[in-house]
Amino acid sequence: MNIGLYFGSFNPVHIGHLIIAKHVLNTTDLKQVWMVVSPQNPLKLSNSLLNEYARLSLLQTALEGEYNLKASKIEFTLPKPSYTVNTLAYLKEKFPQHQFSIIMGSDSFCNLTNWKNYEVIIKNHLLYIYNRPGFIVENTINASIKILDAPLLEISSTRIRKLIKEAKSIRYLLPDTVKEEIEKNNYYK
Repeated sequence: MNIGLYFGSFNPVHIGHLIIAKHVLNTTDLKQVWMVVSPQNPLKLSNSLLNEYARLSLLQTALEGEYNLKASKIEFTLPKPSYTVNTLAYLKEKFPQHQFSIIMGSDSFCNLTNWKNYEVIIKNHLLYIYNRPGFIVENTINASIKILDAPLLEISSTRIRKLIKEAKSIRYLLPDTVKEEIEKNNYYK
């Protein structure tokens, strides 16, 4: 099966993430998208991260009823920080019957040469890239890429966390079920 891996902190997951994942499914030959919760991204500060199990729970809540979108905790058992190249090697060993591609924004693609062993990643995996404002894809590294014309939404997890701290509304920025779980557990206050 051809599976797309959409890595992220999902801190918290919001409708922008979900729209991208569904758009990728609707416009490519991918059969599933696994949204991989990264416990600790080596290129991001972790002091504002909600516990990875809480983020996974929010993602699982957001994906209820979806059969081709899956919340994945595959990186929870791998050494931290989470390096994509290590995750891909683990998945290839654990699921040899599947082919894995990576879904990323053009901002991540422009930063790809800073990733651990990025050469191994681009040699062995197709990258589905959705455009992000201000980040133009120039494939100077000869990666196998497909650029997607995905919907652009100016929604960020950082902005959602800020709104929560300021006791402002986050309605319509994430699924109602995720909003309710955040409020019930007093996350991000």
